[in-house]
Amino acid sequence: MSKAARVAERPSPQYGSDVVVDMLKAFEIEYVALNPGATFRGLHDSLVNYGGNHMPEVITCTHEEITVAMAQGYARAKGKPMAAAVHNIVGLQHATMAIYNAWCDRLPVIVMGGTGPMDTARRRPWIDWVHTALVQGNLVRDFVKWDDQPGSVEAVADSFIRAYRLATTDPMGPVYLCYDGDVQEKKLEGEIPFPSLDRYAAPLPMQAPEEGFEKTIRWLLEAKTPVIIADWVGRREAGFNALGELAELLAMPVFDQWGRFNFPTDHPLNLTGMHEQVMGQADLLLVLDVPDLEGAVTKRVQEMGQRTAIPLLSPKVKIINVGLDDLLVRAWSHDFNKLREADLSVMADTSVFLPELVRRLKGEKETLKKKGPEIAKRREQWAKLHREREEAMAQQTRKKWDEKPVATSRLYSEMAELLKNEDWVLTNGTSSGRENFFFPGKKFNQILGKYKGGGLGYGLPASLGAALAHKNSGKVCVDLQPDGDFLFTVSGLWTAAHHKIPLLIVVCSNRSYYNDEEHQERMAKARGRPVENKTIGIRIEDPAVDFAAMARSYGIWSAAPVTEAKALSKALRDALKVVKEGQPALVDVVCQMR
Repeated sequence: MSKAARVAERPSPQYGSDVVVDMLKAFEIEYVALNPGATFRGLHDSLVNYGGNHMPEVITCTHEEITVAMAQGYARAKGKPMAAAVHNIVGLQHATMAIYNAWCDRLPVIVMGGTGPMDTARRRPWIDWVHTALVQGNLVRDFVKWDDQPGSVEAVADSFIRAYRLATTDPMGPVYLCYDGDVQEKKLEGEIPFPSLDRYAAPLPMQAPEEGFEKTIRWLLEAKTPVIIADWVGRREAGFNALGELAELLAMPVFDQWGRFNFPTDHPLNLTGMHEQVMGQADLLLVLDVPDLEGAVTKRVQEMGQRTAIPLLSPKVKIINVGLDDLLVRAWSHDFNKLREADLSVMADTSVFLPELVRRLKGEKETLKKKGPEIAKRREQWAKLHREREEAMAQQTRKKWDEKPVATSRLYSEMAELLKNEDWVLTNGTSSGRENFFFPGKKFNQILGKYKGGGLGYGLPASLGAALAHKNSGKVCVDLQPDGDFLFTVSGLWTAAHHKIPLLIVVCSNRSYYNDEEHQERMAKARGRPVENKTIGIRIEDPAVDFAAMARSYGIWSAAPVTEAKALSKALRDALKVVKEGQPALVDVVCQMR
């Protein structure tokens, strides 16, 4: 059935907020996550009683940060927006960290909010005043792509269409729409025209100019040691597939920055983590959707309290940069990173640039034939390095296999063994991304990548959003959940249980905000102070949190804290059985710091 036919079948809107629901339905928004708030009471009523609580369905959350983070995780998994509703300026302030995470992650989230009457003559004493701002969107304007507060019901449709288009056009990002209580609750007296969405099609993706292809192909074929660095290529399946083809065609090693899952982890050309052994040899660097190039090509040293970035590249290396991130630079947040050096900068969507680049390169048959022995030699050289990394990792895992607390390498190995015959998705991981080397990810979007904004509280709600996106798909969603991050938004467990979201949550309980322990140790050494004090104000112990008991209090199946490595396998198998039956489950593992 066409969108136009579905629109024709709907009842006529009676109130302003009904029109907002019509727009959500027109764009096929599946879910709206919300923590109830009086300033969007009209919208809430329309979602339930006018929209039938279906497309979109209300997902009840216990905090606004959870609502937006769920929508972010959903967008990562699904590639399309989910909505979140937040209560005027107080709910918006709670949600700001999650909105900023989505902004840094370049993901489309539709954040909607209400406000007390803008007409001051209609406000109730105290509550309508402290919950109303002029203009509310100012609070988040520096880290959303667009915000708007339509002044009438008639303006709602154009506002929503523009917001959706901006949110979903690369580089993507969150948007914020604020609806005055009077606009929401206005009784409609006549027909509100519903626009044809066919006349508001999204723009076609941006392709490189001819010069970009000509130079890129010539430099790739001339290079002796070309190298690829990728960060957000994997946001589109076409980009993910074409990157694999390109690497194979010229035997180019790939360094995955994990902003998205860009390249199969077990591929012989995946040399992620081996920057120091390879970067100095490169004579050409192809940089694909990498906002932080400095971090990708330097060795970061922190000694005696000093931060130093040691360059790994030869000064003679040629750099080709392809991406769109320069289109979303703002003055307030420096998430744009250090200014990149590049000999050729191409403003293009990698999901259209890479397939065309591969097609043109395959046409260079004579040149590829001549370079055949050189490419074969490169392929073996990089495969050897890949094997060395795998062997070193396996040796370390064997060495630490029976240690207590549980070694993270054993935890990751046991999880990989558990999932080897499943269609799995790793929805969240640690900040280092080390676990990705243990999971043989091969499929597009199989590993959803780490957060970009650096704000704690992301892991559980984002994983719930991803699991919601994959609900009833047969995929097993797994949240590898650091404990410190978990404590920020642990009440998301209630949403998991209430909405029966199947998610395997494996808590890494190292009982510390360990990154800061390392910083405190550096400070102590630099200043000649007691290193043993590095844990004060950082450890999550005395008392230690029993996450399994906490999960049970929310109605979620859990395994008692696993303290012995030999008990891991059974706990994980039992939890997986619960998840495959359509329920969330949690395994609390007391593990080593890294």
